[in-house]
Amino acid sequence: MLITGSTGLVGTSLSRRLESQGHEILPLVRPETRAMSGRTQGKTVRWDPASDQFDGAKAEGADALIHLAGASIADGRWNEARKSLLRISRLDATRHLIAALSHLKQPPRVIVSASAIGYYGDRGEESLTEASPPGNSFLAQLCLEWESEVARGAEFGARVAMLRFGIILAANGGALPQMALPFKFGAGGKLGSGLQWMSWLTLDEAVNMILFALTNPDLSGPANAVAPCPVRNAEFTRVLAKVLHRPAIFPAPAFALRLAVGEMADALLLASQRVIPTKLDECRYGFLHTDLEEALRSVLEKRS
Repeated sequence: MLITGSTGLVGTSLSRRLESQGHEILPLVRPETRAMSGRTQGKTVRWDPASDQFDGAKAEGADALIHLAGASIADGRWNEARKSLLRISRLDATRHLIAALSHLKQPPRVIVSASAIGYYGDRGEESLTEASPPGNSFLAQLCLEWESEVARGAEFGARVAMLRFGIILAANGGALPQMALPFKFGAGGKLGSGLQWMSWLTLDEAVNMILFALTNPDLSGPANAVAPCPVRNAEFTRVLAKVLHRPAIFPAPAFALRLAVGEMADALLLASQRVIPTKLDECRYGFLHTDLEEALRSVLEKRS
């Protein structure tokens, strides 16, 4: 298995799972990637889109590519320099990678790539399936173009699945620790109106969905990778407060969020995305978590 983004939140957990199942993991390592550890140390594929480098000899004959690489969308304000980095790390890198794989004698037969429900933009009360059109925001257009680059893998015969991940709940990474922090100080509360829909899944669910996409021949194209039970932000806040045994009485006004993080507030904190995992349902995927409280308890118990 070729894996990009193997040192990230999802990539680390996924690599452990794949190795435990006996698969050989070949991380694609860029110059800025931190040192690898464990069984994969030394078993890497050098990949540098900026200098047009790709160690095709090591990648030859791999069964699948799992493409998770991309700069964090939440790590800094979206000024022009940051937006450029987000585009380069997804669009340019993916374009280079797919082109490099196309020149292999035996390119991967399956490609599973990350995408995001940011594809849909802010959609209010609309129920969003994979057939719903993209939004018009920066993040929506970024996801649209990212998926288009990944889809070119079909040109060399690969089955391509693009998982549009919702908010991934994990104890030691992603959005949840930041969301939980105000509650620890008794200052938690809903964001903005609290009416916006949140579509979520746990880290374990994200790994399960990737494994399912790898092995299920009926799953191709975009697929909404979320739990089947989106909730409003006010409900998410209430449940999180209950699980943490903290009050939820200090709402964060929309203007304050925009002042704090700029354009990113509307895309990541205030946008309403009521996303339905239609394709996974049709492919009979068995969801690990369908109840938010149970999911949060499961995630936070791992940390304790």
